Amino acid sequence: MSGPARVLVAGGGVAGLETVLALQARSEDLMPALLAPGRHFVHRPLAVLEPFADAPPVLRVPLAAFGEERGVPVHRDALARVLPGDRTVTTAEGDRLGYDALVVALGSRPLEAVPGALTFRGVQDVARVRDLVRRAGERRARRLAFVVPRGTTWSLPLYELALQTAAAVRGAAQVTVVTPEPSPLAAFGERASLAVAAVLARRGVEVRAATVAWEVAGGLLLTEAGELPVDAVVALARLEGPRVPGLPSDPLGFVPVDEHGAVLDLEDVYAIGDVAAAGPKQGGLAAQQAGTAAAAIAARAAGEPLPPVAPPVLRGALVTGAGTLYLRHERGGESEASWEPLWWPPAKLAARHLSHHLAARLTPIG
Repeated sequence: MSGPARVLVAGGGVAGLETVLALQARSEDLMPALLAPGRHFVHRPLAVLEPFADAPPVLRVPLAAFGEERGVPVHRDALARVLPGDRTVTTAEGDRLGYDALVVALGSRPLEAVPGALTFRGVQDVARVRDLVRRAGERRARRLAFVVPRGTTWSLPLYELALQTAAAVRGAAQVTVVTPEPSPLAAFGERASLAVAAVLARRGVEVRAATVAWEVAGGLLLTEAGELPVDAVVALARLEGPRVPGLPSDPLGFVPVDEHGAVLDLEDVYAIGDVAAAGPKQGGLAAQQAGTAAAAIAARAAGEPLPPVAPPVLRGALVTGAGTLYLRHERGGESEASWEPLWWPPAKLAARHLSHHLAARLTPIG
C-alpha cells in the first residue's frame, strides 16, 4: 500500500469512531469509510448509571450525522466476510466493498457467565437492575451479590453497580462483591486498588476476593470457597469474539494481532478493541489501539517505517454514588487514584479524539 488509501472501518463503537477520527487527524490522503449495522453510536459506559435516580441518559449519536459532519461515507450494514486476497469484504445484505486497509472493530458477544444470576450486559439490562434496586430499597431483597466472573478482563462496571446500589438502598440490604481478582480492581495497581477497597469499606460493601463464583441455586451463590446465601445476584457477562469468516481466531473467537493491531498473517488488515485477542476489553484501551492502528496505516500509505508503539495506559472513572474516583495505571509506572480528574476531558471514556468530539454532548459525571 502506498499513496492515497481507502480505509474501511467495520464497527460503529468506540474503536471504530476513534479510528475514523485518528485517520483524519493523521493525513488527508487517508479516506476512511464506516461500515456498521446500527443507526447510532451508543456511549455504553454510562449504562451503569441508568438504573439509579437522577442518572443522565445514555448518549446516542446518529452515525449518519457523524458521517455527514466528518465527510465520511457510512454504510449501514454488517460485515459478513473478509476476502483478504481480493481486498474486499462482503456484507450481510450481499454488497461487496473494497479497501486498501481494513480495520475490524466489531466488539464482542456478551454471554451468561453465572447461571441463575441477572447478567448485566449494558443498556438492555438497565430496567432489570433498576427493579432489583427498588426491591432492595423496599427490603424485599436483603442479600445482594455482585459477581465478577472468571476470565473477565474489565470489572470496573461491576464495582460501580455495587457501590451505587449500596448508596441507593442505604443499609436496607447487604451488598457483597465476589471476584476472582486478588484485590478490588487489581489491574490498576496497588495504590488504586487500596483506594477502591477503602471506598467499598466506607459504603459497607463486603468483598470476597480471589473467589470464583459458579452459579446461583436454591437461594445460594455457589463459589469455589463455599456457599453464600443470596436473594439476588448480578453478574457481568463473559465475552466471546464474533468469529469473522475470513479472519483467524483463537479458541474464544478473538482475532490474533501484533503490537500495531495488524491481524497475523494478513496484509493491511487490523483488528482493534474487543474483537482483538489483546488486553482488557475496555473503551479507553480500544481507543489507544485505534490510534496505534491509524499510525501504522498512515506509515504504510506514506511508505515509511512503522512507528514505535507506546505502552498502554489504563484509565478508569469509578462512579461511586458519592463522587467519581479517577484511576490510572501505566505499565511499569505508578498506580494513581484521585477524586480530581487525571485526564481531560474528565469523561468516562478517555479517548484522544472521540472524547473531545463527544464533550459537548456529554453530561459531566461528577
